Amino acid sequence: MIPSIIWTSEDKVKMIDQTLLPQKLEFLEFDDYREVATSIKVMNIRGAPAIGVAAAMGMALATIEYKNLPKEKFLEAMEEAANVLRNTRPTASNLFWAIDRIWKIIDTYPDNPENLSELIIEEAKLMAQEDIIVNKSIGKNGAELLEDGDVVLTHCNAGSLATVQYGTALAPIRTAIEQGKKIEVIADETRPRLQGARLTAYELQYDKIPVNVISDTSSGLLMRLGKINKVIVGTDRVTSDAVFNKIGTYLVALAAKDNNIPFYVAAPTSSLSLGETIKDVTIEQRDSSEVSNVLGKVRIVPEGVECLNYAFDMTPFRLVTGIITEDGVFTHKELLNRYL
Repeated sequence: MIPSIIWTSEDKVKMIDQTLLPQKLEFLEFDDYREVATSIKVMNIRGAPAIGVAAAMGMALATIEYKNLPKEKFLEAMEEAANVLRNTRPTASNLFWAIDRIWKIIDTYPDNPENLSELIIEEAKLMAQEDIIVNKSIGKNGAELLEDGDVVLTHCNAGSLATVQYGTALAPIRTAIEQGKKIEVIADETRPRLQGARLTAYELQYDKIPVNVISDTSSGLLMRLGKINKVIVGTDRVTSDAVFNKIGTYLVALAAKDNNIPFYVAAPTSSLSLGETIKDVTIEQRDSSEVSNVLGKVRIVPEGVECLNYAFDMTPFRLVTGIITEDGVFTHKELLNRYL
């Protein structure tokens, strides 16, 4: 897959408009951090690692806008930009991790704003490069869990489109195929925004990886029929007691546990928030129209009926076989021992 987001030679942020997939492959270009913030909020770009990089690049755009201000005014303006970006989506830890990483540069280098701008632009570009390296390491570690002939279920999209490139949950599948293993993918459609049907299926077909799409309610039956060997999902945040991922993940994990099917979570360390618990996390609630209407086009719920639209759920670690990071594959206990 082509990268989902890049920093251009004209100092602009260029990203795939994922709301148009799979019908159209089009790109957006921004030179204003506010536009980047809006693109995160309305999900032109989505996926925890990708929005982390987008936020960093948004901060870099802000430095270009404000680099001619006196240092004190520059800091005030940058704090405002950081808050605008932080308020786009509350659940993905990568978003806050990325902004904090950029802010450390501002705190560490008591330099003039113009020089700081150059440093922050280079840091944002470095973060994009690092994301690809991390994803490929996740792929290498996770591929060891896959056997020739496996059929792997995934939920939502944690592939190349959810990252800068290569993916998290799809990375082990890509690597295993590169190693010569025959792997097939089953993608839950992932209501209400259908990221599995639209995005996972799109990028796997693009890369000629065998994929079937199923309704979200079918995975338990397919597990019971022996048609799924492994489950690999991504994550937006990992706390000390649970994994937060796209709504519906918890039900997939329950079905996998009941059918003795390994359930793995691919998590770059930038998604780890192990100092937190479930109680510390705000689960994003999005507009009810995403449920009442299919992709904003056809209303399927009677007028006057309200819909609940939680974007994420939490899967307790008792249902998780292992966490795949760029450093290796860990059980819950090993994860806490390694990173806390």
